[in-house]
Amino acid sequence: MKRNDQESRYEIFVDGQLAGFATYADVDGARELPHTFVDPKFRGQGLSGPLMRYALDDARSEGLNVIPTCPAVARYIAQNPEYADLVK
Repeated sequence: MKRNDQESRYEIFVDGQLAGFATYADVDGARELPHTFVDPKFRGQGLSGPLMRYALDDARSEGLNVIPTCPAVARYIAQNPEYADLVK
């Protein structure tokens, strides 16, 4: 996984191939997470959870709150209360 600042997204790879991403935008001292996508051929492999965890951990390490406008990110935070403190 990596943060791609040029594309403003977090990326997850399988065997060197881009398998999914979560877009972000830094807004007023917070990181908005508006969209996540996993390529259909990689769905069902449990990639979205690690991708969201990576994005949320990165925001935390930078001292940023999170604006989870993507419904999948909001659900992930609701199911993983250790990230609830990040929500702005």
